[in-house]
Amino acid sequence: MGNVSDQRGCLLDRLDCVVIGAGVVGLASARALAMQGREVVVLEKAKLIGSETSSHNSEVIHAGIYYAADSLKARFCVEGRKRLYPFMEERGIEHNKCGKLIVATNAAQVAELASIKQRAERNGVDDLRFVEKAELQDLEPALRAEAALLSPSTGILDSHGLMLAYQGDMEDRGGAIAFGSSVDAMDVQDDGIVLTISGDTEMTLKAKTVVNSAGFSAPLLAAQTKGLSPAHQPTGYYAKGNYFTLAGRVPFSKLIYPVPEKAGLGVHLTLDLGGQARFGPDVEWVEGPDYAVDATRGESFYAAIRNYWPGLEDESLQPGYAGIRPKLQAPGEPAHDFRIDGPKEHGLPGLVNLFGIESPGLTSSLAIGDYVANQLRD
Repeated sequence: MGNVSDQRGCLLDRLDCVVIGAGVVGLASARALAMQGREVVVLEKAKLIGSETSSHNSEVIHAGIYYAADSLKARFCVEGRKRLYPFMEERGIEHNKCGKLIVATNAAQVAELASIKQRAERNGVDDLRFVEKAELQDLEPALRAEAALLSPSTGILDSHGLMLAYQGDMEDRGGAIAFGSSVDAMDVQDDGIVLTISGDTEMTLKAKTVVNSAGFSAPLLAAQTKGLSPAHQPTGYYAKGNYFTLAGRVPFSKLIYPVPEKAGLGVHLTLDLGGQARFGPDVEWVEGPDYAVDATRGESFYAAIRNYWPGLEDESLQPGYAGIRPKLQAPGEPAHDFRIDGPKEHGLPGLVNLFGIESPGLTSSLAIGDYVANQLRD
């Protein structure tokens, strides 16, 4: 691509398509645009791909169980998951279709399993099945539960390997990434969108089309977009999720999720590809990105985990890592759907803003990428 003039990512001339943010969804969008024959440049303020939300999560491939019917989260998660497994098989991306158990530890929760299954079926998840107590003991002997739902299509993956595959597909079709390039403002004009860039190279450039996939910075950039109505400049919130890891091996082969309560999905157990267990994430509302894990937050995890794993030993949890969920709802408000504002929503040609792309964004990435690219077809 002739627009990249040196190793620092200095850009020249009017570009065809710019994607802001090299996280998993930004890269998937850039890939989809490049596969349509568009000339694509990704602007990333960090020095590497996926340095924020995309590298600070549980790396779970979600089935699409909990999301509101007809929501973008439900639609994209189910479609994305169905496409993701064949994509990873084809590209040799490490993953494990290990399955998940949604466990009920008392009679009231057992009754909730039926409604969870019904919601999942409305979303197109048709492979959940009830597991009685006796079979649970065979599947996971260390588990204490009255019944469960088994989700065989839930799994785990190497998120960095997935992002590298998206990047490779884009670059094979002529795309490029300019690292160290922070987009600070945009101005939507009649003949394109002017971007003000700082970082390794301070400059302005004009693009025909722009995708704002800046994660939790996307609302901030929208607020600095001249020509965009305030109605399309949502407020973003930061929900920090802390994870704690287990010292030693865990006696489970599947992911374990408690029946959701009103406050959230509960403290669940996920596995990495090496078989190590991690618990979380919890919810800690913060004012900005902060990845430090407060060890004292782990104290509340023990009682919650022992509801389904009574064998958890004292002092066996240790601080792991944290991630930031880019939320559109304030603390105490109901969860919001993904928000993808294209020209049909805000009336500005050539611009797509992605807001609140939290979980299941990783699972949904292929579907979101195609959706975004189709918003910008000529």
